[in-house]
Amino acid sequence: MNHSFVRLLLALVLIVSLAGCTAVAPAPSAGDAAAPAEASITVAVVTPYMANATTKYAIEQFEKYGKEQGWNVTVTDTNADFNQLVSRIEDAVTQQVDAIVLGMGDPAQMTKGLEAAQAAGIPVFGLDAGNGPGVVLNITSDNGQLGKETAHFLAEAIGGKGNVIMFTHDPHPGVRARAEAAAAEFANYPEITVIEKKHIEVPGPVDFARNATQDLLTAYPNDGDIAGIWAGWDEPALGATQAIEAAGRSGIVVVGIDGTDFARAEIAKGGPFAASIAQDFDGMAKQLVEIIAAYLKGEKPASDSVQIPGVLVTGE
Repeated sequence: MNHSFVRLLLALVLIVSLAGCTAVAPAPSAGDAAAPAEASITVAVVTPYMANATTKYAIEQFEKYGKEQGWNVTVTDTNADFNQLVSRIEDAVTQQVDAIVLGMGDPAQMTKGLEAAQAAGIPVFGLDAGNGPGVVLNITSDNGQLGKETAHFLAEAIGGKGNVIMFTHDPHPGVRARAEAAAAEFANYPEITVIEKKHIEVPGPVDFARNATQDLLTAYPNDGDIAGIWAGWDEPALGATQAIEAAGRSGIVVVGIDGTDFARAEIAKGGPFAASIAQDFDGMAKQLVEIIAAYLKGEKPASDSVQIPGVLVTGE
């Protein structure tokens, strides 16, 4: 046999053998480590009130629980500038985020931004904000209960009679609802008169309330002229307390809302600051993350509102 022919035959056999050993690698399955990772979810939180201690806490808790879900959570604060707030919502829409959260603030002041989100199909949720067109759901405290219960405590603490001053902030729908409920409760006491309703500016509510109280103490200079001060949240209550103590006035009872650590410390002293009511901001944040996670999987909430009751905090 021709040796050249043998060598050629062996070479052909070797080529065929190698070709048989070569296999096409299967495409990676969804469970393989090499499979592409699922696109991360981005949630944009926009707020005008990050300077407020409870707002900051609630948003930080939301951010924490969101990150535990693997979300990318961004937070933007406009420092009480609602025009800028609308622009920041529009920015989030342009960035095509998966969801937007309103960290407090009244949706009625964000109509243009909410319309942009609706047009883009981006769901918007409220964290202690409010309800309105374009808001899927708002989770908040039972603000009516907060207002009524603190007003009732104050009314009883002053013996059901005397002049009362209210510190409010209507741009915040929760505070507005508390003030309405508190005023209705005071109306149940014929001998109680609400002599002043003062709007408290944000940021800087402690200083603003302290200065406002100093002016009120000058306008009502005698003991007994003011029996109580109801504040829609703890920071103006603290400012009022500081002014009362600095002026050496007695017989004025102060109540706030939020149950903050500084409020609890003041209440424990036994001074003018007599009560607050604690809101479950941690519970709100955690539950909202769960609601959004379910929504993004196609599970719509049964209602557009979730309300969580507060717990009265007193020296007892």
